[in-house]
Amino acid sequence: MAGTIVTEELACTHCGARCRDQALSVGGDVFCCSGCKAVYELLHSAELSAYYGQATPPGIKPSAEDSSRFAYLDDPAVSRKLVDFSDGETDRVSFVIPQIHCASCVWLLENLYRLNPGISRSQVNFLRREVSIQFDPKIVTLRQLVEQLAKLGYEPRIRLEHFERVERRDPRRSLYLKVGVAGFCFANIMLLSFPDYLNARELEQTLFPLVFRIAMVILALPVLFYSASDYFRSSFYSLRSRMINIDVPLALGMAALFGRSIYDITINAGPGFLDSFSGLVFFLLLGKLFQDRTYERLSFDRDYKAYFPASITRRAGDSEISVPVTGLIVGDRIIVRNQEIVPADSILISGNGSIDYSFVTGESTPRPATSGAMVYAGGRQVGTTIELEVVKEVSQSYLTSLWNSATYAKDSRRSISTVADRFGKYFTAAVILIAAATAIFWLRRDVDIAINAVTAVLIVACPCALALSSPFVLGTAMRILGSQNFFLKNAAVVEAMATADTIVFDKTGTLTINEPERLTFDGAELSDEEIRLIKSLARHSTHPASRRIDAEFQAEPAAVREYAEESGMGISGLVNGRSVRLGRYSWAVDDTTASANGSQGEGSVTYLAIDGQLRGKFRMNNRYRAGIEETIRALRADYSLAVLSGDNAKERGRLTDLFGANTPLRFDQSPHDKLNAVDSIQSDGRRVLMIGDGLNDAGALKAATVGIAVSDQAINFTPACDGILEASQLHKLNKFLLLARASRNLILASIAISIFYNVIGLAFAASGHLSPLVSAILMPVSSVSVVLFATLGTRLAARRIGVS
Repeated sequence: MAGTIVTEELACTHCGARCRDQALSVGGDVFCCSGCKAVYELLHSAELSAYYGQATPPGIKPSAEDSSRFAYLDDPAVSRKLVDFSDGETDRVSFVIPQIHCASCVWLLENLYRLNPGISRSQVNFLRREVSIQFDPKIVTLRQLVEQLAKLGYEPRIRLEHFERVERRDPRRSLYLKVGVAGFCFANIMLLSFPDYLNARELEQTLFPLVFRIAMVILALPVLFYSASDYFRSSFYSLRSRMINIDVPLALGMAALFGRSIYDITINAGPGFLDSFSGLVFFLLLGKLFQDRTYERLSFDRDYKAYFPASITRRAGDSEISVPVTGLIVGDRIIVRNQEIVPADSILISGNGSIDYSFVTGESTPRPATSGAMVYAGGRQVGTTIELEVVKEVSQSYLTSLWNSATYAKDSRRSISTVADRFGKYFTAAVILIAAATAIFWLRRDVDIAINAVTAVLIVACPCALALSSPFVLGTAMRILGSQNFFLKNAAVVEAMATADTIVFDKTGTLTINEPERLTFDGAELSDEEIRLIKSLARHSTHPASRRIDAEFQAEPAAVREYAEESGMGISGLVNGRSVRLGRYSWAVDDTTASANGSQGEGSVTYLAIDGQLRGKFRMNNRYRAGIEETIRALRADYSLAVLSGDNAKERGRLTDLFGANTPLRFDQSPHDKLNAVDSIQSDGRRVLMIGDGLNDAGALKAATVGIAVSDQAINFTPACDGILEASQLHKLNKFLLLARASRNLILASIAISIFYNVIGLAFAASGHLSPLVSAILMPVSSVSVVLFATLGTRLAARRIGVS
């Protein structure tokens, strides 16, 4: 559009933002605001100017908001809940700081002690975007610490959930210990078995073989009762619930190895197979550890507390104080500023409300709110400061009712059945039948052969190949997807993705980007003077359309006389003596009976009239993510698609072009509508992959076979889900699904190989031609080969697909 004034590009030395002029400068360095200039001067005075040599640009624009909003941190009850450790002399606290993004951030945050003598130590965990700070509470308070971080541009993200923290032990700690115990015992048992490996007959007449074998049994006991305990426990619960999973045949194989070893050692028939037993447990646990890799900086199970701010400004008479959100009661007057979240259902008392509910309802356009209007929790104010009166406590608000609804929680404990478990059910039954038949056949002929044959059957039939292929294939796939910024809750999600046949998309924030809508003007090119008239009028309104038009143009505004605004219609005024009107068609032409012929999607169109003449119209359209057209085109060939949007139908035409005329498109969908739609699709036997981003998608994400939350930054808030996909990678969704299918095919190939291996092995074992020793040797050999096949096969598949 013509008339846009382009200023000379000047970059802020601290944060890299564009500067309008050189009014704020120090030497040859210019700054976009006084905040950046103050941080620059602070760092130089503390001799930390090396910060600016770490990256370009290194800094984050500091917050310009009033530091009084941190007053709630002066409350001892609040600080006790936030501080990790305190002994009166030293406090330690950990903060999540999403702004951490480069070496400069790490360098500065780990040098905080040079800025404040009360800070003794600070350490950054870059992956978790977290900084741990040790400080003296007698010199610096928690509030002062947070204020200093905010001034530097690293304001901590403190949410309501932090006040209800419960210490949780790392669930993988026990697994690490079990792997360590099994590995230690495995290595030492192998060492003690060397005389038997080498057939050292000169030692047979000494006590060394007996001592070594007793030591091997002692070392094998913790492997049996501790490291392998999960497999026996899982088998027990599985059988008690009349279900058979893959752990049952594994437990049988382990019991056979250990039991036969004890038998052989007791009758002095040999050292047994304790090395194979401990090695099997060790490799299985390694596979489980490989598969159970988690992304510690992410949270896949979240509720409203992770979204709400920790504090809010409350009016107390003529003063304003910052209080914890948990302290709000009905009747409190609260102050909500631009971009702040409304924490409880309230009534607007004063100010011009423009409430963005996109994260709660999916509606992309902020709703205007006037005095007396109901404003619901979870909405974000866009515009000037407003004052509200709380009518429901935080725990009783509309938003929290969504999370606490039994409907939303009904699938919270659902599990994903894996190929390995389904195969294990039939495999176990077959092994038990073959072992029983072998025993019946040989017991009448030769007891020794019967014992050897049954033991060999149970050992050779242990499905270690299958048990290892699944975790290593899925674990490798998880790592490859993680390198592409697609983080899954657990490995079973990969299999579930492979079986999905229907993909349901949210629109706002998922298919579209969270940026201002694209503005176009239909009409003759606007002159510089006309742009100045339009901007002058639009800047007086808080309506989203006016704000978008105002932001589009750069021009010096002029004074406006006789300004008028009618809710739902438009705005008007005199600028430099010329009449300017923006709004609906009937408002622009000043004729309440007029209508725009053939006009559709009136909600996204703003008409312009100057001096009584219709000049044209502004259209605001959503911005769709780059590459989404190619992705949807590829998905349409293999999946049934659907769109569930909380927004109105103004984008129907664009979505029809994108998805095709046969794709179901549903608009104005409430959170319950989305959940019901997913349930309805799945009731027909279909397996749904739901892609969403907001709280309004939470129920649907939980109900779906797989729920994937899209986020512009993985560490940002997302609803409860099975996986988090960074929005910039959404265009690779088809490739990710191809990798999931390839992974499942590799597991099926491993099952085929395992069946082939077991059929041959069982034939020899049942006929008495395969000794337990040979069976025990074949077990680790097959395990190593399967691990190599699983890992290399998955990586080759990823490279072929193009996601390695």
